[in-house]
Amino acid sequence: MQKLLQSPAVRKIPWQKISYLVAGSFLIAWLLNTPEGLLGKADAIGYAVCHRIDLRSFHLGERQFSLCARCTGQYLGAVLGFVYQLAMGRRRAGRPPWGVLAVLGALVLVWAVDGFNSFLHLRPELFSRYYIYDPDNTYRVLTGTGLGLGLSVMLLPAFHQTVWRRWNSKPALSGFASLGGMLALGLILAFLALTENPLILYPLALASTAGVLVILTLVYTMVWVMLFRLENRFDSLKELAFPLVAGFTTALAQIALLDFLRYLLTGTWDGFHFG
Repeated sequence: MQKLLQSPAVRKIPWQKISYLVAGSFLIAWLLNTPEGLLGKADAIGYAVCHRIDLRSFHLGERQFSLCARCTGQYLGAVLGFVYQLAMGRRRAGRPPWGVLAVLGALVLVWAVDGFNSFLHLRPELFSRYYIYDPDNTYRVLTGTGLGLGLSVMLLPAFHQTVWRRWNSKPALSGFASLGGMLALGLILAFLALTENPLILYPLALASTAGVLVILTLVYTMVWVMLFRLENRFDSLKELAFPLVAGFTTALAQIALLDFLRYLLTGTWDGFHFG
């Protein structure tokens, strides 16, 4: 594979122009074949990654959120974590102290326990003796936010270490003070969602679904960079444009494929129907 990618014939192919053309065409096709409106597009993104059970989601008036409460917290937490780490210093990608990692690991464990408990509650007539407590959207958004923050602390440094020629070996979260600041902001964000105020929820709905695209784009950008053996070759976002566009297109292709398969099976853009 490496020899093929480095061959003169392959190198002469205008990959960058092709990627922009494919990305633009794919984006237009996706926009034309998904529900109307900005929230409709957000629904299509959420539809690909979330069960969207009505009772487990927030609502904008009568309208269901694009993501369930847990996924809302997860992707909002990830976006917050990315922004917070970037604010702590440029391209910081060092490993946080073990104590910080332990706290983040505990948040992931709490998310897993609450998620499993919530899963058992889907059929309380069968599993009433097994679930620990009655789940609700407060637990879901709080534990989801914790997971999202932890995910951001793993993903953003990995991205920095993969793509940039020069990255900062200092950790963005250097201790409990910086971790505490991030967790406090996460709590504020989660409680803002719990107000279910439409003026607050509307931007949060868009931000949470944007978080899905951001995470997938970062992951697939790293995949393309490694596939073409371009690790640690970039100094700016302008230089990274081709892998970023390729990553975004792949992320959108995954969403479109999952949208298509789910719609093929259900015939509706609505979420699954459980109690």
